[in-house]
Amino acid sequence: MNITINQETIFLRMRKFATAILFIILASHTEAQEKWNLRTIVDYAMENNITVKMSEVQEKIAAINLKQSRLSQIPTAGFSGNLGYNSGNNQDPITFQRVTQTYLSSGVQLQSSAEIFNFFSRRNQIAANEWEYEASKAYVSKMKNDIALTAANGYLQILLTKEQEKIMQVQLEQTRAQLDNTHKMVAAGTLPELNETQLVAQLAIDSGNYISAKGNTQLALLTLKSYLNIDASAPFEVDTPPVELIPLEPIADLQPDFVYSLAVANQPQQKYNELKLKAAYKSKAAARAALLPSLSVYGSLSSNFISTKTPNYIPVIGAPVATGDFVNVNGNNYMVQSPSVSYVKNGNIPIDPYFKQISDNFSQGIGLSLSIPIFNGYNTRANYERSKLNIQNYKLQQDQDNQKLKQDIYQAYIAATTAMDKYNASKKAVDAAEQTYVFAGKRYEVGMLGTFDLITAQNNLLRTKLDYNSSRFDYVFKMKVLEFYKGLGLKL
Repeated sequence: MNITINQETIFLRMRKFATAILFIILASHTEAQEKWNLRTIVDYAMENNITVKMSEVQEKIAAINLKQSRLSQIPTAGFSGNLGYNSGNNQDPITFQRVTQTYLSSGVQLQSSAEIFNFFSRRNQIAANEWEYEASKAYVSKMKNDIALTAANGYLQILLTKEQEKIMQVQLEQTRAQLDNTHKMVAAGTLPELNETQLVAQLAIDSGNYISAKGNTQLALLTLKSYLNIDASAPFEVDTPPVELIPLEPIADLQPDFVYSLAVANQPQQKYNELKLKAAYKSKAAARAALLPSLSVYGSLSSNFISTKTPNYIPVIGAPVATGDFVNVNGNNYMVQSPSVSYVKNGNIPIDPYFKQISDNFSQGIGLSLSIPIFNGYNTRANYERSKLNIQNYKLQQDQDNQKLKQDIYQAYIAATTAMDKYNASKKAVDAAEQTYVFAGKRYEVGMLGTFDLITAQNNLLRTKLDYNSSRFDYVFKMKVLEFYKGLGLKL
């Protein structure tokens, strides 16, 4: 029995150990998956950004409008029924005679109508709604492109702030190392205490700069979370590839005229404007058709039931009564007499059952309806005039957006070339500042340079590194904007 217990205990411990190992593996795998790269950030933003979701709602509304306009071609049909309780002096709904009774009445009616002329208005409206639906889809693509570019910029901002944070950390460590070395030299009497005091002040400044850099990284992460519609308190970590490994197109392949020729044919905003203009032309045709007469056919089926009580009268023949007329027979006038007839109520006529009355009172109707717009407060004509102005407005909007696209591309190209030149210049500045700082450190160690001059050389190196880092990421982003306009998408 003890052996069995020990085996069960060992088995349970092994299972717990295996479970723990599996949990650690899954936890490490989950942690690895928590790092977001540019692809996952862009995809998630396009699916979850609130602005994108709002545009998708508008797309669904456009789809409903299109479905409604298509189904408007089908003849309409409606069924109605009523049940009423009547008392006092009323009109019989079947015989239309005045009756003074309390009764129940019921009626059923089926109506249908169809437009057989002026289909041009409906068909043009359907075509307009089709283009509107396509335009709404293009607008969703535009919103996704916009948020993708914004999220990519936010991602690059995080990479930039992280690089700046590393630079600040290196600066802080260098100052701390200089302070330790100076403290030893001051204790040995090689350097005065002023040198140590100056480095203590510089260490405090560098600590503040490092804390600010870490705060900037957190703010950049928070901004990116808002683009992704992620809760601000949720854990979030991005993958930080080396910026020098980010692929870039050659600047020669991103000439502005060439990029614009591709962008004007493929950018969602331009497609959206083109589709809205097509929809406006169809809306104009529909509004013009509304000025013409329309002809419709209609039909109806109806029946009624009533529970009124009809008295049953029987005739009773009485004594003859002189009528006041005379008849001449052989020269003699005889008074004409007629038997008197009176009617005596003998109960009520039985009420026919409901379905029998419905069958007996069944009626049908069919007809044509002609509608000619003559004057309706200028509504129809105003719609037509507005539709013509809408076309002009969409044309102007199309020209404006094309002009803005071309201007943005040229500005992005100029900004990219400027950023490239600034990046190259800042790289040379860093090399020069590093050499200056190395020489300053050697002179400081042998007492040929003061602490203030050493700190100045160190701060110059820090400033050039920050400028270099900013210009490098600025150059990468400007190039990515040009690649985006060219239609290459976003990739790091």
